[in-house]
Amino acid sequence: MLSVIDLLSLPTSSTCLTAIRPTVVEKDDGSASPPRKVARLTADSDSASASRSKQEIKDTKKTGQPTKIIIDGVFDLKPPPLDKQLATLRRCIRTLLTRRSLEPLPATYERLYSMCRSVVTVSDAGSSLYDILKIEMDQGVNNLAKHLITSEKVDVDWIGELNDSLKWFNSNIDRLQALFTFLDQGYLVQQKNELKIRDLADSTVIQNILGHAEIAQKMRNGIEKWLNYERTTGRIHEDRAFIPTLIQLLFQYHQYSNFEDFYLKVTRSFYVNESTTRSKELSDNPALFFHQAEQRIKQEMQRAKDVLPVSSWSPVREVTENSLWAGRIEWLANNTVPSYLDANDYNTLRTMYELFGRVNGLDALRVAFRDYIKKTVSGIVQDVDKDEEMVDRLMVFKKSVDKAANSSFLVEASASAQASGSALPAKQPDKAFLYAITDSFTSGFKARKSKPAEMIAKHLDKAMRKGQEKSTDAEFLHQLDKALELYRFTDDKDVFRTFYHRSLAKRLLLGKSASDDFEKAMLEKLKKHYDPEFGMGEDMFKDLTRSRELMNDYHEKKADDALAQKLSVMVLQRSAWPFGSQKPTGDLPEDMKEELAKFETYYKAKHQNRQLTWDHALGTAVLRGNFKQEPKDLSVSLYQAIVLLLFNHSAELTFQEIKEETRMEDAELRRTLQSLACGKKKVLKKIPPGRDVEDDDKFRFNAEFTDERRRVHINSIQAKVSPEESKATNASIQGDRKLSLDAAIVRIMKAKKQLTYEQLKTATIDAVKSHFTPQVDMIKRRIDSLVESDYLERSQEDKSVYRYLA
Repeated sequence: MLSVIDLLSLPTSSTCLTAIRPTVVEKDDGSASPPRKVARLTADSDSASASRSKQEIKDTKKTGQPTKIIIDGVFDLKPPPLDKQLATLRRCIRTLLTRRSLEPLPATYERLYSMCRSVVTVSDAGSSLYDILKIEMDQGVNNLAKHLITSEKVDVDWIGELNDSLKWFNSNIDRLQALFTFLDQGYLVQQKNELKIRDLADSTVIQNILGHAEIAQKMRNGIEKWLNYERTTGRIHEDRAFIPTLIQLLFQYHQYSNFEDFYLKVTRSFYVNESTTRSKELSDNPALFFHQAEQRIKQEMQRAKDVLPVSSWSPVREVTENSLWAGRIEWLANNTVPSYLDANDYNTLRTMYELFGRVNGLDALRVAFRDYIKKTVSGIVQDVDKDEEMVDRLMVFKKSVDKAANSSFLVEASASAQASGSALPAKQPDKAFLYAITDSFTSGFKARKSKPAEMIAKHLDKAMRKGQEKSTDAEFLHQLDKALELYRFTDDKDVFRTFYHRSLAKRLLLGKSASDDFEKAMLEKLKKHYDPEFGMGEDMFKDLTRSRELMNDYHEKKADDALAQKLSVMVLQRSAWPFGSQKPTGDLPEDMKEELAKFETYYKAKHQNRQLTWDHALGTAVLRGNFKQEPKDLSVSLYQAIVLLLFNHSAELTFQEIKEETRMEDAELRRTLQSLACGKKKVLKKIPPGRDVEDDDKFRFNAEFTDERRRVHINSIQAKVSPEESKATNASIQGDRKLSLDAAIVRIMKAKKQLTYEQLKTATIDAVKSHFTPQVDMIKRRIDSLVESDYLERSQEDKSVYRYLA
């Protein structure tokens, strides 16, 4: 903007007086300022003084004497007529506000400035001058508007024409403001109802140019053409630079909001149409649709950052994202989340979480995440052919979804959380997605009632038998903890507890546990964090300790070479071990019976009021096998030993002969013979060969048997949980559940005396939920059973009400 100082400043130093001639000065009738005066040097000031030599002037300067200046002439202080001044100022305004005008200004800047001062301050005609200014400005702006309307330029090129016109206009308004300073700063500041020159100019431009329908439409067309070109071609328009200039001008005139509204409108329309078209074309490839939409958002945001002010970035992103994702969030989530999770594509999931989070799409993403987990877990649990791999597959899958939750679905840590611990990360897993993992695993486990709990217990049994091997203690415990994480998702806590106790008992009795320390640590963890009833395992270790002490005492009383030194008996409390009463299965050799009888006599002498019941199902023995290559020590079950010892007297025996000799239960005998003749280590030969034992099969001692180890362990069927045993265990659990429900119902009714069926059902579920989640029909059957047993009765007035009978 020009200033008065720019127009009227004089040089700070000059030798102009040395060139002054004593001539008459011409008057200036068009100026209100006094005529210029002629300066003469003193002393002998005459016409000859002008011809003094430069040397004389220099000598005068050297003396340091002051130079006296005399003003000589006749001066007319009367200003020119007001109408003439106003006419001159009108021509000035018209010239300045006429685009490409060939007419020069009617006077110098100094004269125009002085005229304005005279009109405002001397003639007090500021109102008249302001009226002229308004008329001329309106005329000039209208002419500029006509030029823009009739311009042959179109679209983005026309915007450049608009920019040039407004920039030219602004520049001349700056000059006008400087020349009419006395009007702007003297007269108008005192007029409350009149606009100052700049405000008047802006208002006139807004009304006659930016507010003109045809000009506004041309501007919108140019903006839309520019946007559509860049969006469809992916290239930057050659005239993009016109847009930032236009935005600056619109900000000056306070019209940017209209530009932004139109920009957003065009953006919304473009991306709604594109999203509709592309979603139909890519209906079978939603992942590609998502990728392309993501790229569109990045491109749009980059364009906004290059062209638009910061205040518009967020609205542009919001409109773009909502237009692209509208109505397609669920379709994208349901059809892409599974593939991204299968491929462990956590980066894309993180992007999807961030993008969907800005358009209220996280619920759809979480549901897709939950449904996928539930479906996958259900599939693993129901895959009967891979039951042995169930827990390993579940742990691998759990690790994958945990990683997704911890690396993809992140939210900003709350201010309180950050304040409470400086070590907390800036982002934390979204709790809604963590809950989704828990809910989906819990629901997936229900696809096959009680089986997951059973397989988790069996998995831990294998781990405890195998031990840590090359892993460290911490690594081994971590592996166990991962399996226990799955235990949290099962409602069948009693199933897990029963199978775990049975497996623990077998490990301890057969000596198959890798470490007593790990066993005790696991029991402590289960008791403390999962179920207090795991304290039962502690009694097992106490029994084993007492049994070792008992056997040490027994052996001390026998000769060193006595057969009793090879006997090891475990005396167990029935209440501490998860085994029911076993029916005697098979006849032991006479020497074994004799040694057991001697121990029983010893034991009863120490504990007269106790009764021993022998259970050979988990007994073990070590036999010396005399094979052709070399003798081997065979570690076998007691049932296997009974069968093998028969071949000391016969080289070949039929199935029926073995059955008569051992008097073992049929299924038990078949399993025992399978382990000896059909497994990897065949110490017996079955004739004919085959996997199953038939009634007419024959068996022969395999003298050619070889093995690289001196001591050979023959896998015992008893050491494993057979399908029949699993079935029997589950049946036992169901029986225990009935008793638990009966006890819970009676306890509740005894306290409440009277409850409706719904109240009793809810209270019963709550009472046993820490052990298992009962089926509603099972609760109904137990209530009916208690009514029949006269523990409860129905109300005669309301059949849905039950009363307790004392």
